[in-house]
Amino acid sequence: MKAQQLKNAILQLAIQGKLVPQDPNDEPASVLLEKIKQEKEKLIAEGKIKKSKKASDNPPYLNESELPFEIPESWVWVRLGDISSYIQRGKSPQYCTKSPFPVISQKCIQWEGLKMEYAKFITTDSLDKYADIRFLKNKDLLWNSTGLGTLGRIAIYFEKLNSYELSVVDSHVTVVRLLKVVPEYIYYYLSSYYVQSVIEDKADGSTKQKELSLATISGYLLPLPPLSEQKRIVAKIEELLPFIEQYAKKEQELTALHQAFPEQLKKSILQAAIQGKLTEQNPNDEPAVELIKRIQMEKERLILEKKIKKPKQHSEIIVRDNFHYEIIGGAERCIDDEIPFEIPESWCWVRLGEIAMTFGGYAFKSEKLMNTGTLIIRISDFNDKEILLGSNVRYQYEDYLEKYLLYHSDILIAMTGGTVGKSILVHVLPEDKILINQRVACIRSLLILPEYLDVVIKSPSTKEKINSIKNSTNDNISMVDINNFMIPIPPLEEQQRIVSKIEILFFSLENLTK
Repeated sequence: MKAQQLKNAILQLAIQGKLVPQDPNDEPASVLLEKIKQEKEKLIAEGKIKKSKKASDNPPYLNESELPFEIPESWVWVRLGDISSYIQRGKSPQYCTKSPFPVISQKCIQWEGLKMEYAKFITTDSLDKYADIRFLKNKDLLWNSTGLGTLGRIAIYFEKLNSYELSVVDSHVTVVRLLKVVPEYIYYYLSSYYVQSVIEDKADGSTKQKELSLATISGYLLPLPPLSEQKRIVAKIEELLPFIEQYAKKEQELTALHQAFPEQLKKSILQAAIQGKLTEQNPNDEPAVELIKRIQMEKERLILEKKIKKPKQHSEIIVRDNFHYEIIGGAERCIDDEIPFEIPESWCWVRLGEIAMTFGGYAFKSEKLMNTGTLIIRISDFNDKEILLGSNVRYQYEDYLEKYLLYHSDILIAMTGGTVGKSILVHVLPEDKILINQRVACIRSLLILPEYLDVVIKSPSTKEKINSIKNSTNDNISMVDINNFMIPIPPLEEQQRIVSKIEILFFSLENLTK
């Protein structure tokens, strides 16, 4: 059972006389009701309140079938107007920026209480337009009476919690001033699921202009216990509410944990995968160093064929005496501080630029962008799952743009902005030709499984590296940064096992969260 359901159940027990035991020594509610009538007659005679045009000595209900549930013998059914000295909407006042006289609006009335910080104010001159009866009294009920979403919200006005001398309500709030009953009991009744679940059905007007009329509010049927029992009911509810609030807090924490768990688990899976902890190593697999040699041969071939440019420098990472060294241009330096974790012996570390073709997108001239032509992929046009269509721009394709074309199995990375570091492995090209915009990096792997490289780029370790770079460069990463990413490379066969294992685990996780 959820916390709100538990609260609903407690309030329902309370208003049916099942939350606390009845005491035969309590003065019956019928006697209390007679005292309320006498008090109202006295106030009318003194001119302090007006006599209701609908006042009647008849029973508050037409027949037994109108009663929603049974109540104890010592209780009585009454209309809200029968136990109130004043039920009235506020006025539409003339507001000012600040004064000693606040106007309580719907926004002030929240389920957790009255929020005076949302109050507006009226001028001192406006006070003359208000009869004394309109100024709020201690423990008045304030009931939002218009508008879907706010209709029915209710709060108790406590003078001690209001530092202002006089307060009024605006025309969207109804004041209910009770006589000789415990206001908190009536508040809990009107807050109950029994009342709130059908309150919109009782409202008049169109969908957007729903309102509770004064006649509807005055005519609300409610079960009235003896005065002593009202006090016991309120005491019991207020004894239980802190436990419900604690339960609700734990429920929220559990819900947040439940919602975050799949994503956290996915991150753990990715991290375990790139550390060689997700799958077993096979001694028969060709070591990763041999794969790296073949990649270097492939790069040399592409350079000879003038398909890629010769890099300005070549990086080689070796391990000697359990220390990691990088050799660039004959110079060697220890890079242990850049190695984030240990990997299996059959794996090796490389810079991303050594195992992939990488490039940034083209800086298209904005004045030449059009609605027809070749599709351009900008940072806003992809997420980590798909290329987004709908608000794209296009460009007239020319041959010099060929090197900026996107291909199947390319990986895109956002290089700037609030989503810097987001990436996608392109499985589906929505069009035959797609161009890559500036500040979007493209990674085209060489003999490395693109799916495995995607795992590394999406892993917590790489994300952490990107975050450390962007925090020092105002949400930017450069192509140099990307080429310098440290990549753990398993044997090719193990890459396939890792990718397959992740697909199975992620599929199972998706099914768990449905």
